[in-house]
Amino acid sequence: MLLSVFRGRCPRCRRGRLFTDPNPYHLKNTVTMPHECAVCGQKFELETGFYFGTGYVSYAFTVLITGLSFVLWKLTLGISLDDNSIFWWLGANAALLVLLQPILQRLSRSAWIAFFVGYNPDTIQQE
Repeated sequence: MLLSVFRGRCPRCRRGRLFTDPNPYHLKNTVTMPHECAVCGQKFELETGFYFGTGYVSYAFTVLITGLSFVLWKLTLGISLDDNSIFWWLGANAALLVLLQPILQRLSRSAWIAFFVGYNPDTIQQE
C-alpha cells in the first residue's frame, strides 16, 4: 500500500495513475486528477470537497520533515542561539518545505484516498 501511495497509484487496483501529469513541478497541473481510474474505474473524488482533509495529512508530513531536518541539522552542524545557527536552520527548512510543496500536495492526496478506498485486485475492467 505504501508503495502505491508514494507512486501516486489508484488505491483500489494500484495500477492506474492518480494524477494526469507525472511531473509534480508542472505547477498548473500539480493536483489535476482524472475523474476515475483508467484501469478499474474507481472514482477519485468520492464526494464534493473530499480532498479538503488533505490539509491535515500535509501538515503531518510537514511536521515530520521539519523534525527530521532539525535532528539532521543538530547532529551535523549543531544548533545554538549564540551563533545564530538556529536561524540558518529555520531558513533552510523553510526553503526545503517550499521546494517540496508540490510533492507533499500529491503525497497527501494519495495517502488521503488510500485511507478511504481499499485494495481490491478483482475490480480491473475487462476490455
